[in-house]
Amino acid sequence: MKSGTRALGVAVSDGESTATLAGAVVRADRVVDGLVYDSCTVGGTDATAAVETVLSTLAREDLQYLLCAGIAPAWFNLFDLDAIHDAFGDPVVSVSFESSVGLEPALREQFDDAALDRRLAVYERQPPRERVTVGDDTVWVRAVGCDPDRAGEIVRAFTPDGSGRPEPLRVARLAARAGRRYRTESSASSE
Repeated sequence: MKSGTRALGVAVSDGESTATLAGAVVRADRVVDGLVYDSCTVGGTDATAAVETVLSTLAREDLQYLLCAGIAPAWFNLFDLDAIHDAFGDPVVSVSFESSVGLEPALREQFDDAALDRRLAVYERQPPRERVTVGDDTVWVRAVGCDPDRAGEIVRAFTPDGSGRPEPLRVARLAARAGRRYRTESSASSE
């Protein structure tokens, strides 16, 4: 992959009722090329809309890939990868770092009625998770806009040796945590 190829990493850091969503534009040579923020509701259904807002705010035509940290940030505020792909137009890859039996049992435990139905409808539309080896680590990916083999190549291309976390997601996670801390401290100091 060319060193100037850019990916947007999206990660979320939960607050009490609002989660900070950060987008980090990172080149394949690990150069950070932009940051953007939005928020979504903890336990809500607006995470996909927040990613779409981040894409609109960035308005970057040089992005070739979008990497999401998982699909259920902010206490089951699900990313709809198909909707994000529709807004983005290029491959969207969700990366998770732990083996799982899936979200359905947890969704059924935490929600009921319309709230459960809405989340299950989004969850069931998502592509299956595929195991990807990255160096000595294993991650699980879901991909829209490319096949699983290509998704694995994308993840490996953006992951430094010795790290199982793609750099766009690592930077986005750091930015989301810093943004949440800033919002929390600013809110506390203004009271």
